[in-house]
Amino acid sequence: MKYIDNQDIMDINLNFAIEEYILTELDINETYLLFYSMTPTVIVGKNQNTVEEINLDYIRKNNVTVARRLSGGGAVYNDEGDLSFSFITKDDGDSFHNYKKFTEPVVRALHQMGVKAELQGRNDLLVDGKKISGNAQFSTRGRMYSHGTLMFDVNLENVAKALNPDAEKYLSKGIKSVRSRVTNIREHLDQDMDIKAFKQALLNSIFGSKEGIDEYKLTDKDWKRIEEIANERYRNWDWVYGKSPKFNVQYKKRFPGAGTVDIRMEVKKGIIEDGVIFGDFFGVGDVSDVLNLLKGARFEYEEVDAKLSSIDVGHYFGKITKENLLDLMF
Repeated sequence: MKYIDNQDIMDINLNFAIEEYILTELDINETYLLFYSMTPTVIVGKNQNTVEEINLDYIRKNNVTVARRLSGGGAVYNDEGDLSFSFITKDDGDSFHNYKKFTEPVVRALHQMGVKAELQGRNDLLVDGKKISGNAQFSTRGRMYSHGTLMFDVNLENVAKALNPDAEKYLSKGIKSVRSRVTNIREHLDQDMDIKAFKQALLNSIFGSKEGIDEYKLTDKDWKRIEEIANERYRNWDWVYGKSPKFNVQYKKRFPGAGTVDIRMEVKKGIIEDGVIFGDFFGVGDVSDVLNLLKGARFEYEEVDAKLSSIDVGHYFGKITKENLLDLMF
């Protein structure tokens, strides 16, 4: 097994590109270990409806990155206090779905640090009944990876804030996340350490030595291809939002002195396809014009804002402003 140093990159999209590059373009007979952390980020599974999983208002106002991974499972919030790990190896026909095989080295290392972690259920690591790690896998062309989070010192308050949408707004066939009680690994250590020392302790345990960790160093050619993968997939809006399954949204609110607005839309692959607007507001124009304007637009704050900025909202909604509508929808 060889360790790959990601040079402490905190961009999850680039880290996912590193992981995919190792999976698809490095030695198919070798096993690799990758660690990565990230700036505040929500990651959704490959089969999830991104909008349904995130708190759009919190994400936008707090500059939280939204990313989609290749593996399945539910949405997670991570930040600089998370250390994710990934074992990239051959798919030998027995390893896929075998989470014990890939979490056991991590569990063993945690035990050495006084953290009584154990694999429970299919793919979670727990300490005293609280989750410290969720794991997922992906396989392609005879190769696979098994990766997981390690919540070392994550801001737990932000977990609920970032993953707290109004479930009644969304009706879709996407895989919904199961919210779990969580705890940080740092709270359970025998001796306190920072995340850098934590990563080194994991490496020492997994490789069984404080010296001589076998490493593959990414070349300039490797990095060039990794950047291409990041841009082609992980930084691509169509991948993050457009891959979401078809879903319906409904927003309804009464604005004192202005009336009630009820907006219902159908969204497919992140694009507004159809909808209707009801309400008792005192507009003059036909609100179907507004829906026609929004059809074909990405279901995202910036694009809807741009569309609404091109019309006189008051002509259609009376005293209800563009800002009211954006706050209602996002």
